[in-house]
Amino acid sequence: MNIRATSMDMYNRLISLDKTPSRSFFLWGSRQTGKSTLLNHLYPDALKVDLLKSEEFAQYAPRPHLLRERIKNIKEPVLVVIDEIQKIPALLDDVHWLIENTPHTFALSGSSARKLKRTQANMLGGRALRYELYGLVSKELGSDFHLVKLLNRGYLPSHYLASEKEIKKLISSYVGDYLKEEIVSEALVRNLSHFSDFLEKAALSDTELVVFDSFSRDVGISASTIKEYFSILCDTLFGYYLPAYRKKPKRRTISANKFYFGNIAIVNHLAQRGHLAPNSPLFGKAFENWVSHELRAYNSYCDKFQNISYWRLTTGVEVDFIVGSSEIVLACEAKASANIHADHLKGLRELSKEYNNIQKKVVVSLEDFSKTTEDGIEILSVNDFSSLLWDGKLF
Repeated sequence: MNIRATSMDMYNRLISLDKTPSRSFFLWGSRQTGKSTLLNHLYPDALKVDLLKSEEFAQYAPRPHLLRERIKNIKEPVLVVIDEIQKIPALLDDVHWLIENTPHTFALSGSSARKLKRTQANMLGGRALRYELYGLVSKELGSDFHLVKLLNRGYLPSHYLASEKEIKKLISSYVGDYLKEEIVSEALVRNLSHFSDFLEKAALSDTELVVFDSFSRDVGISASTIKEYFSILCDTLFGYYLPAYRKKPKRRTISANKFYFGNIAIVNHLAQRGHLAPNSPLFGKAFENWVSHELRAYNSYCDKFQNISYWRLTTGVEVDFIVGSSEIVLACEAKASANIHADHLKGLRELSKEYNNIQKKVVVSLEDFSKTTEDGIEILSVNDFSSLLWDGKLF
């Protein structure tokens, strides 16, 4: 039975995990999204290995086979939860053996696949399902959802619940811990100073196209290094690429990826944005990040398996989000305006000239009330967008 678990962060998390899993699984998610809290709540009786605890790390790091010795003779099936599995990749060989030779099931959580990929760790060859826990979404917040607050504090439960006095320090510490514990401790880069400079510059380009040569000229680091740095952000779940929609365009389109940080508060901190308020350009960029966050989380949690991309002509006309591949099930624009007019609709109307198989066209806006244009474009308020999305009525 799938459940929607209530974790200690006070919010109902919408990710669906089996209460009594019959298959092992990975649970990925960036730092502090609530993975450990969720697993502790769902599986209080599981056998737990927490690699964040120094004593447990010290026990298993030099002798990963101890896991096998500890568990193999337990006759009754048990669920084994291993937190931060990426810290000891060699454990996955023993997990693999135990899956094949015992009745036990494993829940493996982590915030980064970078080390696992680099060490060519055993990813269990299809023997484990893959889930990702995102930061908080509007549906999880319920009546506590306040857009301006979310765009300033970001999507992490502990940050959203923090006091005004401590929030800036918490976000600063979060970035510092990421650099220290994800980047330095795992030796992911040779020059931390260069990577820190890159991180600040990358924040300024959140929601924008990434052209490595241009970025290289701007920051004075080689294009190959810039590409590697962006790859690190993706592998550590700090950010993600949004690809271009490329299905048989009639006109010339842009093909470069766009890049989004997974938590808007990190962008705000690194770019020194200060408080974001409606009617400002920076609020508009943060608003687009949030719409992307909601679409990705819904697509993942509800097992929609849809491709999400963007579409842009070389003239600059653009649609922020295209959901679907051969058929466009949703074309979506994010416009942080309380007065949507014809200019805001240009991208969707140009897209309609290009493709005649668009099921739904929407603009997510700051309008108080939703409405539909004569040519079928739905202009949605923030609350209506959230309701329709999570009720499964957008795709």
